Amino acid sequence: MYAEERQTDIVGRARSQGRVDVTFLAEEFGVTTETVRRDLTVLERHGLLRRVHGGAIPVERLGFEPALATRDTVMVAEKERIAKAALAEVPEQGAILLDAGTTTGRLAEILPTERELTVVTNSVPIVMTLSHRANLTLLLLGGRVRRTTLAAVDAWALAALADTYVDVAFIGTNGISVERGLTTPDPAEAAVKRAMLAASRRGVVVADHSKIGADQLARFGSLEDIDVFVTDSGADPLVADELAAAGPRVVLA
Repeated sequence: MYAEERQTDIVGRARSQGRVDVTFLAEEFGVTTETVRRDLTVLERHGLLRRVHGGAIPVERLGFEPALATRDTVMVAEKERIAKAALAEVPEQGAILLDAGTTTGRLAEILPTERELTVVTNSVPIVMTLSHRANLTLLLLGGRVRRTTLAAVDAWALAALADTYVDVAFIGTNGISVERGLTTPDPAEAAVKRAMLAASRRGVVVADHSKIGADQLARFGSLEDIDVFVTDSGADPLVADELAAAGPRVVLA
């Protein structure tokens, strides 16, 4: 097993069990405790776990939300595959909405240059990515900019979304499950995501498999509220089937 595969497994165990133990992991993977400690250090630097005595716990259990720059270094290959798969949901013409986030940011980078689209977003980085594109009409939602995600939130953003209607909204999420639906750590971002879904004909959620089952504080929708969930092939096929049975078409990139 490669280090990256082992680390992904560790994060999944931490999120499902609430914590992981160094000694137990070493026995499970057939490696030394020092190897596991190095894995935990890497995962802590990536903002996915917090080291505690004898092991680690997922940041979600402590209410931590990794910064955008940190999250942009995690699951890079998976996010790029998800973005490429999500291109199939981009219309030939019309208006789309891009939520703030690292996976939606990857989608912004590869939007087709030949299509004349109107792009609405609350993401400062996405605006910077698309500002030079002559074929796009780019609309930035106003509001308070959260430092953690560089997303515009609160009343100004919600007011603009109330008068907006797009063909497809591409939404990021920190958590998705059959039991809790779509969740995110911050209530203000949850309100904006909820308004984005309401402002679209079709809702497409893009998120890597580590978000499956990682329920967060603020709920912004149910699985019935979205049309498509695009994730990566690291998702458990049985869980993917359960999600699909609850509403959206599930695409494994």
